[in-house]
Amino acid sequence: MVDPSERSQSAVPEICDVCIVGAGIAGLNALFAASRYLSRDQRVVLVERRERVGGMWVDTYPYVRLHQPHGLFTVGNIPWQLDRDRAHLATKGEVLDHFEHCLDVLRGRVRIDERFGWSFESADESVDGVDVVCSSGDGRRLTIRATHLIKAFGLDVGRNAPLAVSSSRVRSVSPDGCDVRQGDMRASADPVWVIGGGKTGMDTVHTLVTEYPGREVNLVAGSGTYFVRRDWAFPVGPRRWWRGPLPDAVAADAARRFDGTNEAEVAAWYRATHGIDVTSEASNFVLGVLSEAESDTITSGLGAVYMDHFVDAVDRDGATDVVLRSGARKAIEPGSWIVNCTGYVRIDAPYEPYVSPGGRVVSIQPRSAIMHLPGFMGYYLTHLLMSGKATTVPLYELDWKGLLDGGGKPAFSYAVMALAMYNLGLLADALPSRVFRDCGLDFDRWYPAPRRLAGQARFAATSHRDRNHHRRTLDTIRGRFGIRCGPLVET
Repeated sequence: MVDPSERSQSAVPEICDVCIVGAGIAGLNALFAASRYLSRDQRVVLVERRERVGGMWVDTYPYVRLHQPHGLFTVGNIPWQLDRDRAHLATKGEVLDHFEHCLDVLRGRVRIDERFGWSFESADESVDGVDVVCSSGDGRRLTIRATHLIKAFGLDVGRNAPLAVSSSRVRSVSPDGCDVRQGDMRASADPVWVIGGGKTGMDTVHTLVTEYPGREVNLVAGSGTYFVRRDWAFPVGPRRWWRGPLPDAVAADAARRFDGTNEAEVAAWYRATHGIDVTSEASNFVLGVLSEAESDTITSGLGAVYMDHFVDAVDRDGATDVVLRSGARKAIEPGSWIVNCTGYVRIDAPYEPYVSPGGRVVSIQPRSAIMHLPGFMGYYLTHLLMSGKATTVPLYELDWKGLLDGGGKPAFSYAVMALAMYNLGLLADALPSRVFRDCGLDFDRWYPAPRRLAGQARFAATSHRDRNHHRRTLDTIRGRFGIRCGPLVET
């Protein structure tokens, strides 16, 4: 039971200069950016519903690894303390340790009061500031009066539940509740059916075939997913000096080719020049990364692959079948495992603009996305907010949910590339160069400085010329799919 005195104290607001809700990659990059504008004695309140820093990395499956080399997944320009090869793909534990390190570094720059275990309830903006109301699991309420509020919700990546099945002869699990490297899975030799052909599915298949050589592992891949070829995007050793175009240049090239209608043509080019797949019929692309070695391991270790969608596992006449959406049935051995690796990203939040009309609140979430990843959004939007430019720079926002739900999934990744290229040009005009130098998330940092400088010069030379094309592309997406895609106020 909550002490009545604690309830009464909640009416007295905590006062701070910045309140940040969310302590994942978006919230921590927002915190880094805000710290560049605050003095040592100014105060930030960091609110997080989980009990620690890390965002989705706290909840996700235990054998997850980064897609990109670990140094390119950070907070601002804070370097990793990990003594591993720079191409190392960090584990879940290593990522969480790095987030803790980043928070500790930022504690040395600005006063940070953490409120872990508190959930955001509401915010009321006025000319004087923002009143933020939060609640705890035991019924307490907390009011915060902030000069600025950053709602760093990012992507709503939740925990997957096991798939519901009719059969009593199979075991249905989720990676979030079943570490496939341990426990009953290790004690069993029964076949495994992985449901889902995206990055979680690839991680799971790769883990299974390397942990249990010779074990039967089947894949129900849905529409399948193709990926960015890591060997080309992030070459190792001396090849960084000459192999492959820089990632930013690839995105710029794709955005130039895309006109809002020709995603099939652009996808064919991208897949042939930069892509890799485990299933040749794959049609989905959501910017995931896979190496040739990972692909070879997966394909050599897989049993059957079905380009179909799982519906159920049913017992009939003493046998058990997997039922697929096409109507096909595949026999499955009693005792087999069904692992739910279907989509984790759930975009259920209502729309709100990336910056409030009063200019004191920014919102980092996919209903009003201004970049391709939440970490970048947290970083750049906070710089705009703290420099007083969030309401004056006419960034385009894109409703990811509207596009994905409205039939635009094939166009999604190329629309996001056009969005990022368009908005980066506006950000480059509005923010000082040090903001870009301090952004450790930039994939181009994988390459030697001379190549990066040449890439920056190319971007500076072409950004204004390309801007009209990107804007026409985004306007076409808006009209074609009937979604929110444009500046908050038309200019």
